Amino acid sequence: MKKLAFLLAVLTVLALAGIAHAGERAGAFSISPYVGGYHFDEHDHNGQAALTENKPIYGIRVGYDFTDSLAAELVGSYARAEYKISERRFNAWFYHMDILYNFIPHSVVVPYLAVGGGGQSIEYPGKSATDGVFNAGGGLKFFMSDMVALRADGRHIWDFSYKTLHNWEYSLGLSFVLGGRQAAATAVTAPTQAPAQETPVAPVPAAEPTPGHYKYCVTMHIEFDIDRALIRPEYRPEIAKVGDFMKKYPSTTAVIEGHTDNVGSYQHNMDLSQRRAQAVVDYLVDNFGIDRSRLTARGYGFSRPVADNATNDGKQKNRRIEAIIDCAFDVQKLEPPERLCMSLVMDFDTGKADIKPEYRGEIAKVADYMKQYPTTTAVIEGHTDNTGDPQANMQLSQRRAQAVVDYLVNNLGIDRSRLSAKGYGDTRRIAYNNTPEGRAANRRINAVIDCVIKK
Repeated sequence: MKKLAFLLAVLTVLALAGIAHAGERAGAFSISPYVGGYHFDEHDHNGQAALTENKPIYGIRVGYDFTDSLAAELVGSYARAEYKISERRFNAWFYHMDILYNFIPHSVVVPYLAVGGGGQSIEYPGKSATDGVFNAGGGLKFFMSDMVALRADGRHIWDFSYKTLHNWEYSLGLSFVLGGRQAAATAVTAPTQAPAQETPVAPVPAAEPTPGHYKYCVTMHIEFDIDRALIRPEYRPEIAKVGDFMKKYPSTTAVIEGHTDNVGSYQHNMDLSQRRAQAVVDYLVDNFGIDRSRLTARGYGFSRPVADNATNDGKQKNRRIEAIIDCAFDVQKLEPPERLCMSLVMDFDTGKADIKPEYRGEIAKVADYMKQYPTTTAVIEGHTDNTGDPQANMQLSQRRAQAVVDYLVNNLGIDRSRLSAKGYGDTRRIAYNNTPEGRAANRRINAVIDCVIKK
């Protein structure tokens, strides 16, 4: 008993070293060893206790989650009991199948209820007996990582022998959760190693400007309460800004991006971010009459943080919505927008960040606009194809973006404080990487110019 308790304590400390997430998820298997106590409610015919009432019990549960909330477990356990009158020891085996219902399955602490039935076999001195049993109870799971939970459990057990007896079991153990939807989602994110194995890309995102054109955008800043997808009343003017813009320019389309902090499982946050994005889409349709075909809701979970999730303030900033409104116009026909996104039609040689002379005129367009509107700032985005190591591509895209920034500063007189370089590697492709033309299209630079102050 002491050795097992010590082992559980060591495993608990190791689990606490992990990153805290919540872990109930459909399709997952669980293995849950435990130790505890068993209270026998059995007496001989003279009314005196036949069994010692409290004995240590050791067991294991093997479970499967049908949904995030509903699970089934096969349970086997053992207790070394004692016959009270003769003080002879004997073996007690317990086996049953239980159904569990998990409340708040995506939180760090998951309460649950359980019912089940099975049997018990007890080896009395000189004989043995097997009885049917039914149990009901519940407990708590504290998820210390997506794969490990500390679990406390209590059960009332009805023993149907020569009369109905009322036994009790209480236990403490660990649950190890394997597989489920989270594992599948992780597998999807494995990087593609060769162009021949390229999977189809999603449609070109609305954030990408049409080459040779200007694109005007509005921004939207909305934050959410923890684990909620309800739009706060104070953020309705932010959505109105998008609705009014899209009504004014009916050729625009929008991608509404939902994001979360990192509390909870991967799949729960993906679902939550999708619901947040969909809530904004529904609001635009219902309150501004924007045709649903012009809107797309996309959830990114906690994969794109904008702040440090180690602080509560950072988590709040990450629970957000971003709206990317796409539209290509002639710059001379519109007033200065809140944000201008220009595509620099530039190509780079494979593995290089040198700016070719024929593209200097494209960079000059960015400089001309920033000189016309001296309050603007710009983010120069670098992108690559998927040839080579992902980390090397990230560094290469940063060098390409930095090369454009340096050119704007050194050759065109833009103050460096107004510019920043951001490399995205091959993470934001706009074409298939399995053709030379597609890879060339992905080796690109974008200039996102922000903060035009209208007078």
